Amino acid sequence: MIRRRGHIKIREKENLKQPLVSDNPTYPHDEALLSHHASNLRATLSGLVVADWQFRSRPDLAPPRLNITIPAAPSAVEPGYLFVAPFAGLPDTPTAQHGPRQAGPYVLRDDGDLVWSGYAIYSIWATNFQAARWRGRDVLFSFEGDHNAGYGHGHGHITILNQHYETIRELRAGNHKLVDKHEFHVVNEETGLIQIYQPVPRDLTPWGAKPEQQWIVNAIIQELDIATGRLLFEWSSLDHVSPDEAILPINPGQAGSGYNSSDAWDYFHINSVDKDPAGNYLISARDACAVHKINGTDGSIIWRLAGTNSSFALGGGVDFCFQHHARWLSQDTENSEEVISLYDNSAHGTEHDDGGEVHTAPTSSGKIIRINTQTWKAELVQGFYPPDDPRSKSQGSTQILPGGNALVNWGSSGAVTEFKADGTPVFHAYMDSGALGVGVENYRAFRFNWTGLPSEEPAIVALENGEGTTVYVSWNGDTETRAWRFYEVSDELGSREFLGETERKRFETLLRVPGRRVKRVMAEAVDARGSVLMGTEEASLEPEILPISAGKGRKAPLPKDLEGNSVGKTLQNVKSFWGWPILWFGGWRKADDL
Repeated sequence: MIRRRGHIKIREKENLKQPLVSDNPTYPHDEALLSHHASNLRATLSGLVVADWQFRSRPDLAPPRLNITIPAAPSAVEPGYLFVAPFAGLPDTPTAQHGPRQAGPYVLRDDGDLVWSGYAIYSIWATNFQAARWRGRDVLFSFEGDHNAGYGHGHGHITILNQHYETIRELRAGNHKLVDKHEFHVVNEETGLIQIYQPVPRDLTPWGAKPEQQWIVNAIIQELDIATGRLLFEWSSLDHVSPDEAILPINPGQAGSGYNSSDAWDYFHINSVDKDPAGNYLISARDACAVHKINGTDGSIIWRLAGTNSSFALGGGVDFCFQHHARWLSQDTENSEEVISLYDNSAHGTEHDDGGEVHTAPTSSGKIIRINTQTWKAELVQGFYPPDDPRSKSQGSTQILPGGNALVNWGSSGAVTEFKADGTPVFHAYMDSGALGVGVENYRAFRFNWTGLPSEEPAIVALENGEGTTVYVSWNGDTETRAWRFYEVSDELGSREFLGETERKRFETLLRVPGRRVKRVMAEAVDARGSVLMGTEEASLEPEILPISAGKGRKAPLPKDLEGNSVGKTLQNVKSFWGWPILWFGGWRKADDL
């Protein structure tokens, strides 16, 4: 194969305002669930076809396929891409494989089409993947490190990328501590908030422990200067919050037994931190079922919302427990009002299932809550309840979007929903499809506008079959290409013959050259103004290899229903799969119920 680097040109960014979304109608609740089950059945029979054979130009990529049960309509959802980092919550077995095949951070369109796979960049376990602004620049960031599924902790660092998907910072905790996976939140484009789980020995007998149960988690938050890593502020729970506020007692499995540092009693469990313009902090303490406002000067507690010692009387629907992702939405100092959002799990369970599950409500939900520090009352402004009733025992997030919609991520249930401001769901999807969707989880999900300009060249492949040549091209992370121009390279000097131009609609674009065998090809990415962004290398012709159809032992193209989302198909519409008879059984359940 002869490969030459193509012309390189990257123009300055423009903010993306119109992501590609599905224009399919919303399906009723019951039909959507049937589609969910039908997709599971098809993928179970097809094995890894669901993950494989997605991109000819990038066969190394096997991103998750969203299983969409409520398709997004452009008039209903807000602009932007989906930012997720799904992973398999169940281990593979000799007879079952769980998705996604490539756990990592992803940018996706609302129809599930891939924009960017970070699988090869974040090479170890990644979560809390987001876009942000730092010093006037758009950046991406994610936690990257070790994942302790049994205790819901992680240890590593924060990796920050620029718009070209190049690493520009790796941020670590100060004071000889380790960054945990739960939080990194950028404040005023300058500083970052993190939290830390630090096991320490203490006398825990006043809280029912045996003398040998000596280890407790000191939950710590830090604020760091992103540019230098300098520690600006640190607060620790044991200095300010008694273990009396713990909801879960010391016991094996649920919150830790305290017998050793690896099984320390996690009495508080911070999972989010925010900061207001006055310099105070908002922390979510999951295992205290409370949100605390912390004085940014002396670390004292200004107020508690919910928990065993709430500063507020809770109105109807406000009560929450085992929550995640508390954020300030507004503060009205003149009227002594503050509005926050959070994700109310109302459930707790270790990811290895020791200790079972504790729950306080039928389902999880997103919530907006208004508090008043004169009347000391809290009221529910709006609740966002799931279209198919998941209750996530871990993880979750609620993002209030600029236009008033809410994006709620259902954590360990492996689904995401966008709601209108009144609580009406306008988009709902599971993080993977079929057998690979069973047990898939996602810590947080977000929607952001994003302009990606990859520094690496696009990928190209030219495949020959008996009908001619098909050229495939893609550019991982690119958001600006509107068309691809294809050329045959006719001699060793690089002379080119124009083959055609194809509108870019999805991650991968193809051009068919029927009845003709080209020798070498290249392509150029063209933006909306007709300017060339970057060219591919030259690629020589390769023989086309097609996937073997299940059970047939012959070459066959990928089935149409596996080329994209099979939204809205019901079990009644699926009579057979590649000639395999399908036996019908009663009592089908959602993947999350298995």
